[in-house]
Amino acid sequence: MTVIRTAAAGLVLLLVAACTAPTPPRSQASTAGSTACARPQGPPEAETATTIDVIEQAYFCILGNYYSGATLDARSLLTTGFAVLTQELNRNGRDVPEATMPALTGDHKADWTAFEAVYRKITDQVPDLRDRLAVVTLEAIVAGLGDNHARWVHDVKRPPDYYDGDGYGLGLQANVSGPQVNGNPGTAVPPLFVTTVQGGAAQAAGLRPGDVIESIDGSAPFIDGKATPAIAALYPQYPQARPVRLRLLRQTTGRRWSVTLKPGLYQRDLAALQVVRSKLLEDDIAYVRLAGFAPDSANRVLKAISRLRTSRTLIGVVLDLRGNGGGSPVEATRLLSTFVHGKVTAYQCTVDGTCKTSWTDDTVELLNLPLVVLTDRSCASACEHFSSAVKDLRIGRLVGTRTAGVVSGPAQPYLLSNHTMLSFPDRHHLGPNREVLDRIGVPPDHYVPMTPKDAAAGRDPALAEALTLLHK
Repeated sequence: MTVIRTAAAGLVLLLVAACTAPTPPRSQASTAGSTACARPQGPPEAETATTIDVIEQAYFCILGNYYSGATLDARSLLTTGFAVLTQELNRNGRDVPEATMPALTGDHKADWTAFEAVYRKITDQVPDLRDRLAVVTLEAIVAGLGDNHARWVHDVKRPPDYYDGDGYGLGLQANVSGPQVNGNPGTAVPPLFVTTVQGGAAQAAGLRPGDVIESIDGSAPFIDGKATPAIAALYPQYPQARPVRLRLLRQTTGRRWSVTLKPGLYQRDLAALQVVRSKLLEDDIAYVRLAGFAPDSANRVLKAISRLRTSRTLIGVVLDLRGNGGGSPVEATRLLSTFVHGKVTAYQCTVDGTCKTSWTDDTVELLNLPLVVLTDRSCASACEHFSSAVKDLRIGRLVGTRTAGVVSGPAQPYLLSNHTMLSFPDRHHLGPNREVLDRIGVPPDHYVPMTPKDAAAGRDPALAEALTLLHK
């Protein structure tokens, strides 16, 4: 499993993976009175309330199946869950004397028993908050893993009158992406600026690529060069519809102004929604933009290059993976296999160092063309699997900026008893040289960042560098 460019796309892919995954989990830990988590076998049923029993199921599911579950000190998860529980009580003005963290010993079952006893005492005092406390506690336990591929999917809602082609949000993309904000915000660098205006409120307010965002709801996007949580407001998720106030600078004119953007539905350019887009550059270079490693995407890239190759001799391929949030590691491997055979593309390893090896699929026909890959901080997960193999195996050259560093490992789905979905990796990803990519990313061979002035002028310096390299 993967990180995807938008929350909606990520949710769809997660549910598809969850409904089709046939492999049983490594183990299915449970306690007396609880039901083991299981791989989903069909479409999800209607969600029911989250309870302490569901939290228990998730807790032991993590310990029995997560990448480091066997060695995990679960006290950290319970402590994180309890801290958020008490914070929620405080926010509601309902703190109770019983809300004291129990002593934990490191024994998974004994610690759960102590946690559950105190939890029930607390929620008995505030029955009207019981549902909300269960939700925030379980969210915190999953977040306590600190894993960018661990998620609990629940309370799934879609905007009213949603249809394919709709977008939801402010109608803009910035140089710091949604996946980057959520998965590895420490990699973001200032300034924050608009890279694309997709429609909606941003378009109506007259925003343009290159506009620098100086503040978000009065908060600076960067402090001492480090990204702040304020940036997340650029990527609201339904049903949160709070307006967002931006302070902007247009460097080309020196104009400063403020604007309030209300999140909402907007119709996106259908061409922008295509997974694979291609065109011929300078009459001898195939340019292919791959938005995500969706099913059959490798074949679609090959077909696109084949069409461009008709009646002409190509001197190379530019594969644009900027904004590619990931997808299927199988598709990443198949696409790599069009450029090299007989090579290891990645390792998926357990906490004790036992690894599965991902080899190229040598049944795929080689293209035998030079390759340049465009990357940025939105290239995540399977995109980083691909990029690291290109670099390590010297298949081609990477141009742009370092990738997202959001590639802990393929997530496996588990169904909980209230019909919500828990997902996390049972193995962690290493590159072909056994290097850790997660939280680090893949550095480009040629560092060519986009600037606000480039965005405002419609220039693409990374693409220009790629064309220069292929003509050398």
